[in-house]
Amino acid sequence: MVSRRNLLFQSYLGLGGLALTDLLAAENDGPLAPKPPHLKAKAKSCIFVFLEGGVAQMDTFEYKPALIKYAGKQMPTADRTVGEIATFSAAPNRVIPPVASFKQYGESGRWISGLLPHLATTVDDIAFIHGVKVDNNNHGPAVYHTLTGNMLPGSASVGSWVTYGLGSENRDLPGFIVMGDRRGATIGGASVWGNGYLPAAYQGTLFRNGNTPIVDLNPKLSLAEQRRELDLLRWVNEQHASERTATSELEARIASYELAFRMQAKAPELVDLKQESDATKALYGMNDPVSEPFGRQCLLARRMVERGVRFVKLLHGAGGDRWDDHGNIGERIPIHCKEVDQPVAGLLKDLKSRGLLDSTLVVWASEMGRTPFDNNLTTDKPGRDHNQYGLCVWMAGGGIKPGATFGETDEFSVRAAAEEVPVRDVHATILHALGLDQNRLTYLHAGRYKKLTDIGGRVIREVLA
Repeated sequence: MVSRRNLLFQSYLGLGGLALTDLLAAENDGPLAPKPPHLKAKAKSCIFVFLEGGVAQMDTFEYKPALIKYAGKQMPTADRTVGEIATFSAAPNRVIPPVASFKQYGESGRWISGLLPHLATTVDDIAFIHGVKVDNNNHGPAVYHTLTGNMLPGSASVGSWVTYGLGSENRDLPGFIVMGDRRGATIGGASVWGNGYLPAAYQGTLFRNGNTPIVDLNPKLSLAEQRRELDLLRWVNEQHASERTATSELEARIASYELAFRMQAKAPELVDLKQESDATKALYGMNDPVSEPFGRQCLLARRMVERGVRFVKLLHGAGGDRWDDHGNIGERIPIHCKEVDQPVAGLLKDLKSRGLLDSTLVVWASEMGRTPFDNNLTTDKPGRDHNQYGLCVWMAGGGIKPGATFGETDEFSVRAAAEEVPVRDVHATILHALGLDQNRLTYLHAGRYKKLTDIGGRVIREVLA
């Protein structure tokens, strides 16, 4: 027999459990609801640092004594190259030595340029991939290739694929956030963080760089009045959608209104850096006007993954301030490096000190590398040209083997010394580190199952823990 008191108590808990189940379902429904990974993985989120313009690998992470030996002389013709690189290397040129001297750092003995003294202190947490190849030697197609897996616009970005595969752990903030450079837009604009053929809910959300990353967070209407407006707008939109079939963009718009409403409560706290200590801000270089803008981006990125944002893309370089140093590289690249060196190093150190690095994959990439020579023999301030064969990528954090190295470029840093590394291998490795199988992460579009790595990439297990 059950007493009346026990019956009421058990019934109360049962009804409460049903109500809680319904509430939890409401909290986690929609396209950005958290999804289980395909594979066991440590990394739950990703911060992708993209430096537009083509970072010179021989002035940052690749020590090449041959550039000192041949400085000012004609470089021997590069083997196994085609197109522009083959033409450039065969034409009259002069080898440019490294802008700064290199030293070895850490237990791994990694050679790092003197232009990156702060990153040099973190090398034992980083795995480097050398000789990455993109399929075009021009900025636009190369940017698309690196950030979407395809040289042509219209494909889904890496961040869109990740949020499509894993959803988000915070329903009050976007699952995929982009922090733009204060000086202008990246090549390709919003399409390099767009959803492409994936449902519109997976596109990136752009935050501005500065003291107000999000505008209109404090509207004049009360929350109750806004709620009534949104309920009416949602009803109208749903009626409109019920009469149509292709409603991905409309459904995303409905969801974005709801997200914007919820963000009014959560986003102000996210972007309020007054909560951070002076020591933390100094760690990110925010006490230096040169590094402060990107330091702000990196600190916000840490706060985002701390709150369950799945993918954060940090963009550096725009317009005349890109890493596209065809001339005067001796003066330009030290400025680029100073803008990002301490902020990125501070990000790695801060994540590690807070126990977040194990669950956060950090990626550093550009759209291409640079040539070791200059074809303009008349200037006294030479620069480096485009090199689709020489991209250097590094990763750190969840699932990555600290201090590892994969691949190697030839003695002049023109291309891979042995087997080249297509950029789809990098994409496959990023997905794997986040627990996503590239062959299971597909989307049916135009009669074909699309995937980020297209024909398939090799997971670079040599850099995985």
